[in-house]
Parts: sequence; C-alpha cells; structure tokens
Amino acid sequence: MSMERHNVLYKGGVGEIEEKKSRFIATTYPVESEDDAIAFIERMKKHYWDARHNCSAYVIGANNEIMRCSDDGEPSQTAGKPMLDIIVGAGVHNAVVVVTRYFGGVLLGTGGLVRAYSKATQEGLAASTIIEKIPGRVITLGTDYNGIGKLQYIVGNMGLSALDTRYTEVVEMDVIVPLEDVGTFKSKVIEATNARCRIDEGEDCYYGMVDNKPIIFDN
Repeated sequence: MSMERHNVLYKGGVGEIEEKKSRFIATTYPVESEDDAIAFIERMKKHYWDARHNCSAYVIGANNEIMRCSDDGEPSQTAGKPMLDIIVGAGVHNAVVVVTRYFGGVLLGTGGLVRAYSKATQEGLAASTIIEKIPGRVITLGTDYNGIGKLQYIVGNMGLSALDTRYTEVVEMDVIVPLEDVGTFKSKVIEATNARCRIDEGEDCYYGMVDNKPIIFDN
C-alpha cells in the first residue's frame, strides 16, 4: 500500500460566529471510521438538543475514501456541502465537523447560509490542531560511546528526531526517519562511523510532530 504525506485533524476544537443574530458553533473532532463520525454527530445533537440545526460533514481516509454531509433541515446544499468543501479544500483528513445553529429570528437566504456555514467551519478548523502525517521508519542505531556524538550530529543536521536513547554498555538510539530520507540517513551513519554502527530497521509507519516532539500513529 502506498504511503503518502497528508494532513489530519489531531485534536478537535470549537469555533463560533454570529450572523444576523444567529449563532453558528463549529465543533471538530478527529475520527478513524464512519462509526466514529456518526457517534460524534449524535453526541453533538444530544449536547445541543435545543438548537434548530446540527449540520455535519466528515472526511475519512488518506484519499478521502469516505465523504458525507448533512443539511439537518436547512435548505438543500446550504450547510453540509459548503462545510464539506471547506474541509476538503483545507486538505484535512480524518475529521468530522458539526455546526450547530441557534436561530436568531432573521432569515439569511441561501447565499447567507452558505457563507455562514463555510465561515463557521473555517473557525472550527482554525481552533483545531492539524498535523502532517508523514510516512517513516524507526531505525535503531547501536554504537559505542565514542560514536554517539557523530550520530547526534547527523540526526540534528538532517532535522530528524530521536525517539529514545539508551545508555548501557553501548548506546542505542531510536530515530524516526521519513521514508524518502532513509537511504541518505543510513549512508551518512555508515560513513561517519566507518561502518561500525549497528543499524536495525523497523517497519514502515506514520508519524507526526506535536509540540516539536514525534508521535507514532497506530495506522
């Protein structure tokens, strides 16, 4: 299976706008499946049970394999579709957005509704944490204490991140490396240590950077 970089919703958020006395509250949430998305939408409908509408849209999969949206009683194509267009246009995957509307007594018209639901979705995404999901490989390096400085230099110079370093009789360092840089990284390590460094390669995985620290995804 081909692995490609893509942006995912890592942590949800809440954004809100007001349009002609109507409140539009956008709540975002990360999801891995359609069941996750449906369950979240139902939770929002219960939470905002007194609202006029709880419109929704979600995108799941690295290639947008699943895309759904709902106008939840608003005129056709004025809520869910504009919300979905914003999510897709932002290049965000594995995300569900629910925009809750509390009616303010003034009709917005179809154009006004499209603009309001679009803007609310943008605010919700702006309040979220979106990260790049990067195809990578965990490489474990084993060296003596004389070689660790060289390895640390290579890791830092290539802008990579060490997941863990263990100091025993020898030094072991786990490094997450983007797939496209694996060959270059191994060559640099071999050259710098005169091939005296043990190199163990793990399975390919996805990882991302949160607060300048790497996290490994389960899938």
